[in-house]
Amino acid sequence: MDFAYDARTEQLRTELTDFLERHVYPAEPVHAAQVAAAGDPWARPPVLAELKAEARRRGLWNLFLPDPRHGAGLTNLQYAPLAELTGRSPHLAAEALNCAAPDTGNMELLAEFGSPAQQERWLTPLLAGEIRSAFCMTEPDVASSDATNIATSIRRDGDHYVVDGRKWWSSGAMDPACEILIVMGKTDPDADRHRQQSMILVPRDTPGVTVRRGMRVFGYSDASHGGHAEIDFDSVRVPAENLVGAEGTGFAIAQARLGPGRIHHCMRLIGMAERALELLCRRAVERVAFGRPLAEQGVVREWIAEARVRIEQARLLVLKTAWLMDTVGNKGAHTEIQAIKIATPAMAEWVIDKAIQAYGAAGVSQDTPLAALWAQARTLRLADGPDEVHRNSLAKRELRRWTAPA
Repeated sequence: MDFAYDARTEQLRTELTDFLERHVYPAEPVHAAQVAAAGDPWARPPVLAELKAEARRRGLWNLFLPDPRHGAGLTNLQYAPLAELTGRSPHLAAEALNCAAPDTGNMELLAEFGSPAQQERWLTPLLAGEIRSAFCMTEPDVASSDATNIATSIRRDGDHYVVDGRKWWSSGAMDPACEILIVMGKTDPDADRHRQQSMILVPRDTPGVTVRRGMRVFGYSDASHGGHAEIDFDSVRVPAENLVGAEGTGFAIAQARLGPGRIHHCMRLIGMAERALELLCRRAVERVAFGRPLAEQGVVREWIAEARVRIEQARLLVLKTAWLMDTVGNKGAHTEIQAIKIATPAMAEWVIDKAIQAYGAAGVSQDTPLAALWAQARTLRLADGPDEVHRNSLAKRELRRWTAPA
């Protein structure tokens, strides 16, 4: 295993670092002011369009897609340090590069499973950053840690499908630019439990689609992910050709979509932790308490040392996972994908928490990015599967090695 960055990765890291320092970090207070002035937490501030134009001019665009027909053609190992850098400003950087969830997963889904017509209609404008999209799987009335629980129905009716149900935490749906919803529901409740589900494309303006409300994440709008919505689907009719893949393949498609999504989150989480550690160190050398700088307090030094160790451990595991995905595929990297999904959010949450502690009251205020970073890290212990589901699955996989065949 060789995790050294190649020449192209180093070049992109240099360019992306310059973009962050010259444009993204200075835009953070501008973004906050524009959102406040708009009076809508899910508004699209003008500064976002400016950042996207600059990123595209620099060639920092669609870096996440390994397929050169659609994206930059980078491997997972090449993309990992770049995604990490975007994690340093997760509310702006990823979207500026057209690399923000849920669009990344939705574009990957359409690129792999969409028909040529579906790709032309929806993937092309998503790749161009002209529209945004939403992923509608989670439901309020069932335990969504088990995706086979979903109750939304997708019923065939002649040349159409009819969608009925309620979704929530539909990521992306609150963005004013969201035009397409990828909806998971049941086409055959009597089939095998992993063959009951299908996915279908529902334009957001289809009659019967009602956005009930936006969901807040620890009080935040989470607009960088397009916001999360609770949505009613009431006898929503869409053409049969809007089905993604074949009937009964929805669960498999969801699993294929979530693998890359999980590692992308973990890549960005390392960047969040790095920024928190940087802020912690700056605070430690600048702030004096009880007659000496925080940097001379033993407990603060313990935090800093432990943070560096935890970040490096998580980064190495993420890089190994990326390398495995490149060399043996997502299925071959299943164990490591679950491991990083368990370890990386917990690591980032711990590091950010210590930075908040060093800042005191300022750490939980809007005057630093720490509170928002903590909310994102804590949320990712639930998103794309809660810790407990991944731990259970990982343990069962490990136990199989020691279980005698029947």
